Amino acid sequence: MINRAALILRYKAPAVRWINEVDPMDNPLQITSEDINSERTIYLISEEDGDNNQSLEYWIKRNFRNLFESELEGWYTDPGLWPRPLTLRLFREWFEVECHTVLIDTVGGTIYDDGI
Repeated sequence: MINRAALILRYKAPAVRWINEVDPMDNPLQITSEDINSERTIYLISEEDGDNNQSLEYWIKRNFRNLFESELEGWYTDPGLWPRPLTLRLFREWFEVECHTVLIDTVGGTIYDDGI
């Protein structure tokens, strides 16, 4: 097992609506929540932070803005297109947080960080 917890953000309807409305290319094809949520970024956090609801909530309160900005930048790199202000309330309206605390490395060997 790996001494981390995995955090996954699932997009809710308001976030999907924003993605479709803000598209600067005015694309007539609407992306769906199924499309968006089929392949998600996994954020590794400490085991302790993901250990229970109280510690996870505390971690989210401290880090929601970084998560929010990371997700928004994945869609539109221009912060001028992002909603303002980026509040914890808006974060909760836009994302469902999943936390998984049992991570098993089935490959073994060294895990490398590519520097991103």
